[in-house]
Amino acid sequence: MKRLRLLTLCLVLALVAGCGSDDDAGGTAPGGGAATERATIRLGFSAWPGWFPWQVAEEKGLFEAAGLDVELTYFESYTDSLNALNAGRLDANSQTLNDTISSLAAGSDQVVVLTNDNSTGNDQVIVGPAIASVADLKGRSVGVEEGTVDHFLLLLGLAEAGLSSDDVTIQPLATDAAASAFAAGQLDAVGVFAPFTTKALEREGAKALFTSADFPGSIPDHLVLRGEFVEENPEEVQALVDVWFDTLAFIAQNAEESVAIMAKRAGVTVEDYAEYDRGTTLFTVADNVAAFAPGATMASLDFAARSMADFLVAAGLIDQAPDLAGLLDARFVKAADR
Repeated sequence: MKRLRLLTLCLVLALVAGCGSDDDAGGTAPGGGAATERATIRLGFSAWPGWFPWQVAEEKGLFEAAGLDVELTYFESYTDSLNALNAGRLDANSQTLNDTISSLAAGSDQVVVLTNDNSTGNDQVIVGPAIASVADLKGRSVGVEEGTVDHFLLLLGLAEAGLSSDDVTIQPLATDAAASAFAAGQLDAVGVFAPFTTKALEREGAKALFTSADFPGSIPDHLVLRGEFVEENPEEVQALVDVWFDTLAFIAQNAEESVAIMAKRAGVTVEDYAEYDRGTTLFTVADNVAAFAPGATMASLDFAARSMADFLVAAGLIDQAPDLAGLLDARFVKAADR
């Protein structure tokens, strides 16, 4: 992983105390003022290499060092984490941009405050030995968790080949179940993300037909919070964003220990986990500031969000594009850029 930034304990304590707060181009930086009791943050995450650093933050006491009270919950099912945020059982969750847009379309008020990473190969459509091209998927059974990022990737790959979901038989399964069913030969293809790719590739002759690396910028992963929580607790949100970057710095300085923690949480070997690093590009503070800036490519979150909303409508995954005003809140990553 790239070395990001390393704050000393003194700087962390100064941040918690609210000293030296800066104003940024996007408005007043959160923080400052008299110390007050901080709200508990109910934070969820699930099985994705770009989110496992939260486990390191908890085990190494980085939340506490920043003065935060975080209830970290790991979800075996990614969809369950989405549902928990939608239902208000979480204040924050680790999730993809397209799934966040789907939640907005369903009436949930959610705000993206941080880009954890971009998937650059760890989301894959994996096929059996009889399939050599996307065209060969026509009429075949494909296991995928409907409405999630790998369903989105599958549709992108089909569309590029002039096909649609009508040309395949979608078998709706939870990601772990889909990987197991494919490995057992019960499906012709499967859309899964790491670490479940490891299970799917256990099948003899299995291979990745296409991956998120073939669609750059299409699968960004984020820290997403309930809009009400952000409005009421900006200091806690700022501290949580800062802890994320501190955690990445800790991982860079303590790679062996950190990878062991993340591999254990993922339920894979250290060797397998090391392979996932190549398929996930973690974002620095500078990467985040650039991603939140306006642009005309998928590298810009604003452009990506509008493009994804249009695609989700066209694919029938949502009825109409939601209002995206207020979805992206750049002030926290801007305040971290110092």
